[in-house]
Amino acid sequence: MNEATSAEEGTLWSRRFAAAANNRAWDLSVQTRSAPEDQEMLDAAHASAWHWAKVGTELNRMRATMLLAEVHALLGLGQSALAYADEMRTYAHAASAAGEAEKHRAAYGLAVAALEAVSSEQERRIVASTFSHVPKPK
Repeated sequence: MNEATSAEEGTLWSRRFAAAANNRAWDLSVQTRSAPEDQEMLDAAHASAWHWAKVGTELNRMRATMLLAEVHALLGLGQSALAYADEMRTYAHAASAAGEAEKHRAAYGLAVAALEAVSSEQERRIVASTFSHVPKPK
């Protein structure tokens, strides 16, 4: 096996690990979790982000950052959630968790409009299942 083959194999495995960790974190994010599952969700989100940072596209990295913002918000880690969300410019849930009422209100409105614009019913349901965890602004 030469160095190129070994590097290609490493990239393939990192992509597999990134996708598996990403999917596990999102699955956990939309269900009622135990404390160990909260930790697993956090670990999976960070593992996914790490692998995507090494082998992913810009879109993969952006989605990983969005996942980190969501997971941190779900766990009440408002400041880090908001930091990730600020990077993504989609911070409705993170702003709520951090107590940033004005940012939450503005982002929530944009998120609702974006959700309504999703043309695929299946994709809209997937996004809505995650968005349903975002508290409505007061």
